Amino acid sequence: MEQLNDLVKARLEKRAKLLELGIDPYGNRFEVSETIAAVRNDPTAERDVRIAGRLMSHRDMGKSLFADIKDSSGRIQIYLQKKVLTDELFDRFKHFIDLGDIVGITGKLFTTHAGELTVRVESYTLLSKALQPLPKEWFGIKDTEMRVRQRYLDLTLNDKVRATFLLRSRIVSEVRKYLDGCGFLEVETPMMQPIAGGAAAKPFVTHHEALGVDLFLRVAPELYLKRLLVGGFEKVYELNRNFRNEGISRRHNPEFTMLEVYQAYGDYETMMELVQGLVVTIAEDVFDTTIIKRYDNQEIDLTPPWRRVTYREIIEERHGKDWFAVSPAERKQRAVKLGVEFPPDAPDYEVTNAVFEKTIEPTLINPTFVTHLPSELVVLAKPNRQDPSVVDVFELIVNGQELAPAYSEMNDPVVQRARLLEQAAGHAEKLDEDFLTALEHGMPPAGGMGIGIDRLVMMLTGAESIRDVILFPQLRPQV
Repeated sequence: MEQLNDLVKARLEKRAKLLELGIDPYGNRFEVSETIAAVRNDPTAERDVRIAGRLMSHRDMGKSLFADIKDSSGRIQIYLQKKVLTDELFDRFKHFIDLGDIVGITGKLFTTHAGELTVRVESYTLLSKALQPLPKEWFGIKDTEMRVRQRYLDLTLNDKVRATFLLRSRIVSEVRKYLDGCGFLEVETPMMQPIAGGAAAKPFVTHHEALGVDLFLRVAPELYLKRLLVGGFEKVYELNRNFRNEGISRRHNPEFTMLEVYQAYGDYETMMELVQGLVVTIAEDVFDTTIIKRYDNQEIDLTPPWRRVTYREIIEERHGKDWFAVSPAERKQRAVKLGVEFPPDAPDYEVTNAVFEKTIEPTLINPTFVTHLPSELVVLAKPNRQDPSVVDVFELIVNGQELAPAYSEMNDPVVQRARLLEQAAGHAEKLDEDFLTALEHGMPPAGGMGIGIDRLVMMLTGAESIRDVILFPQLRPQV
């Protein structure tokens, strides 16, 4: 730490000296002619270029020096000579410009004897003096949490990390492109809501001073998007931020990005076709393949058609044809033997679902539609006409985790009220009466779906943790 303080002190002294010389260490606008990637794409000898970037390396050759600068698109070598710059400007660069500083460069392209494309510097401008040195051993740091805390350095020094977030941006863009092409309308709904509805999750609470009321950061936009179906918007989607006051793990962040889609006159099978087409198109357009490699080199095969299996079938397939035939007490005993944890008073359907989530879901690597879940698990979905004990839903499992749930949406206001009241343990004050009133005005039958964008990006980029695909994930405060 003492050595680091000495380095910062030395840089502060350089900053002060530059100010004495009348040079602003934090320059103004600098007109670049192109990105470094564009320079590399047109290596015409002796053509003029104006580029800017961060100084990443520095090799002193006496009366000349080589350095590398890096912008958001790539990295290139620059070459400075006393006879071109004058002694004063050359010495100023040599003694006052440090690794990590951001500089603007004007010069001509040439290729060295070693075959390296290089800019012969004719002038330079210091655009930002870095007071903190770049970590020399960044790639060797085993504390991955520090890399996440200082994401700006992670992006600067780790090209793979930068590439992941560039891919994330492109994936989100492709999501919009696909849905817009299918005739969906992008909308925005409230992030602060008087009632936290649309999902069974613990919300974050805030207070609105002017209105004098508590509000909740949304756990889901579902109930507002359904209001739009009532209002005549027949195909809508929202790329939204959701907030759930729950645990942090490799697969969970309390603030996350979700896509929700609703289509009037459709159902859960409509959503199956939509999500399969969406994900396959993104994989083909962005990655040129439907075979995705995970972080552990295991392959995910997105080639359609994707498997469809009922919840009951896959549980009996894994845990015996008699799973649903035995008594609830025996099911609990079996679940305990499988190492599955659940509250002692857990109802029977929650025990089976805990078994599914612990022993089956993590094993489903290739896309699998698990359909027709018990009605108690999904209160906003329509019952199946042949078997009302289950609902017309699917959970799309890919990469060992749920990527997208979808329903045939419940549009009977009487049944919906009863099911929401049951979920709220009889507390009528917890019901979203405005939503129920909207349903009473008539909502068309519809299919609805949510897609976890963070998990989608994890799957497509082969990331191991959700923290690898969120720029600034939530972390515990440093002590």
